[in-house]
Amino acid sequence: MTLLHHMVGWLRSEARRGRAQGRWAKWIGRGWARVSYGRRVEPTWLELNHIAVAIDGLPAAFQGFRIVQLSDFHCSRQVTPRYLSEAVQLSLAQKPDVVVLTGDFVHRGFRYVDAVADCLGDLAAAHGVYAVLGNHDFSVRNALGFRRHRHLHRAVAGALAARGIRVLRNEAVCLRRGDAVLHLIGVEDLWSRVCDLERAFAGVSAVLPRIVLAHNPRTVEFLAGERCDLMLSGHTHGGQVNLPLLGRPTLGRKSRRLAAGMYRYQNTQVYVNKGVGFGFRFRFGVRPEVAVLILQRA
Repeated sequence: MTLLHHMVGWLRSEARRGRAQGRWAKWIGRGWARVSYGRRVEPTWLELNHIAVAIDGLPAAFQGFRIVQLSDFHCSRQVTPRYLSEAVQLSLAQKPDVVVLTGDFVHRGFRYVDAVADCLGDLAAAHGVYAVLGNHDFSVRNALGFRRHRHLHRAVAGALAARGIRVLRNEAVCLRRGDAVLHLIGVEDLWSRVCDLERAFAGVSAVLPRIVLAHNPRTVEFLAGERCDLMLSGHTHGGQVNLPLLGRPTLGRKSRRLAAGMYRYQNTQVYVNKGVGFGFRFRFGVRPEVAVLILQRA
């Protein structure tokens, strides 16, 4: 740390002198500052986003219905329960009607399963707390579907359920306000090889609005004409880096199409949450977020 302070002091002094090496010092200093910011500040600098979402046929009773979405916790030695608790308290302060959690509760292995479940168990909402699992919960790192820890997803789902969080696994529930109904559908992760959209939508009326929880936003590509008014996803972390001119270098071409924020894919609105945690400790231009989606009648 002392060496770092000396280096920063030298860079500042060289920059003030205006020499050629001063220009280099200024360039290096700015670069160092950006790297330091990306590693030390932004990864845990939570952003609160409010998004109004217009839904065709939304029952009048659900006008102004508040959905708080959290995603991609990646609880680990670096993403601590103490930090995750900040996101939980920020979520509770929004007075949500329902809370949805869109996967990747742990980064790898079983060690932090109970820790993240204990933390998220403090969440509460009038219409409940619902979750779907992500690829890390299935211990799957790519579309090939190879699982390193075969039963990790069961441990995660069980721990969440024990804390009162309903894990939706290719199934639907009805949210009710009086006689009005809104369908909430949760599907397994796209890479898990157990994602079953046909089963998830079975018996769900297409007359009423449908909100779908799917960890990977590219799940929208496989809806095969099923009505989906809003899909809530995560997975991408927004790339964790969004540079001027260069964009999001950590995401592939197809993933950049659904990187972060609100998109429209055919007749479906897709909101991609940037996540609370991170895979590697670095974010630049992509702050972690708590999203509040407010439903409105179209």
